[in-house]
Amino acid sequence: MRTVPGPTDRVVVVGAGLAGLSAALRLRGAGREVTVVERGPDPGGRAGRVERQGYALDTGPSVLTAPGLVRDALACVGETLEDRLELLPLETTYRAQYADGSTIDVHADPAAFAAEAEAVCGPGAGAEVTRYLAHLRELDALQWDVFIDRNLDTPLDLLGRPLLELVRKGGFGKLAPHVDRFFTDERLRRLFSFQALYAGVSPFRAIAAYAVIAELDIGKGVWHPVGGIHAVPAALAAAAADAGVVFRYDTAVASLDLRGGRAHGVRLADGELLPADAVVVTADQADLLVPLRRRRKPTYSPSCVAIHVGVRDEMAGQAHHTITFGAAWEQVFEELTVTGRPMSDPSLLVSMPSRTDRTLAPEGGQVLSIVAPTPNLDLAPGIDWPTLAPRYRDEVLQTMERRGWTGLTGAIEVEELITPADWAAQGMAAGTPFALAHTFGQTGPFRPSTYPRGGPENVVLAGSSVQPGVGVPMVLVSGRLAAQRITG
Repeated sequence: MRTVPGPTDRVVVVGAGLAGLSAALRLRGAGREVTVVERGPDPGGRAGRVERQGYALDTGPSVLTAPGLVRDALACVGETLEDRLELLPLETTYRAQYADGSTIDVHADPAAFAAEAEAVCGPGAGAEVTRYLAHLRELDALQWDVFIDRNLDTPLDLLGRPLLELVRKGGFGKLAPHVDRFFTDERLRRLFSFQALYAGVSPFRAIAAYAVIAELDIGKGVWHPVGGIHAVPAALAAAAADAGVVFRYDTAVASLDLRGGRAHGVRLADGELLPADAVVVTADQADLLVPLRRRRKPTYSPSCVAIHVGVRDEMAGQAHHTITFGAAWEQVFEELTVTGRPMSDPSLLVSMPSRTDRTLAPEGGQVLSIVAPTPNLDLAPGIDWPTLAPRYRDEVLQTMERRGWTGLTGAIEVEELITPADWAAQGMAAGTPFALAHTFGQTGPFRPSTYPRGGPENVVLAGSSVQPGVGVPMVLVSGRLAAQRITG
């Protein structure tokens, strides 16, 4: 593993999102003097929060998996997760809702999940689920240490028995056919392949190795932090501050002070120079700060329209997380990743965290986050989102009403609507919060490194667009990998 040469006593971290906080905690635990510079008013980055009329809306990620990564980051400064966060395991990971009116509750208990599949999908479905969950555990054990939680400098780093074993297990075939071989019921096939969209690719084009994403939520479970997902970065930042990390909020970075192949400091928008021996950059478009060599035009993940609402209604009978599938399947992925059109028959992720955590909504109310995947701005630059947004919002809410959330539209008291144009205005490349797609050429050692060649020798990167990739667990890992480049 290549590491930063020379002194690294003073480190400036650009960005107080999950990746930057993960790096800061590890660097401080290793004895570095750390300053975190954040252009926003508080920590969290994409894991934002809006509070209005008694409703607390998470405006970023809604699903928390792999809490051990949060525990590990806190442990670097001698903190325990239990002292900083209250995490509630969800007994029902997801409710899957289908166009034919059927539902499957994905239980955290594998035996209960298998029994549910058997009851809904018929004889033999439970055994298929049990066999596939075992397969996912094997994939996870094979990939995590070698392919995910590791700095990769060249493809040669992967050569060895694990790579051969992954090939033997069909990891480099296509995901959809890989899943299809395990299941006879189309509903279970969709349930175990929709996660490819988290990686920014269609399950019909994603490599089968990404089946392991389902192990993080369906296999290992989902948790809810009391106070919402934003409570996670808030806890990490508080622990870091107590350990001596300095935070500069409402502070924009203009450039790096680059001389002689090194960054000597970070230049703020007001002209102030923060001296630094090493810098961690977590900006989505890091090349705006760091001179980087690009071999080819990057491919970005689909974007989304996110509708976050507080409603004066109990929404009785709904689950914490629901994946509501339309009748169309392969067609919608073509629209999202090839033709550049909003989904004609949308599949949506709906989260209602106040079902579990009553601190998030007033009595008699609920908070919901509705995520509707859309093409990104690179693929569909002609979509006029400021004009389309109100109509598209109404269409999504009408779809929700038809699928069982009766009375939702008329009960809305507070609302936050975020479109690809809004993501772009926040500095996210191609107007997507999901960064670079995990195409084969942007996966593993082919994804931008945490320590890019040709850049300043004391600048490392972290976040969604570098190794290992997109999602809360992955960006926490990227912070750890970036810190290792500095500390060794």
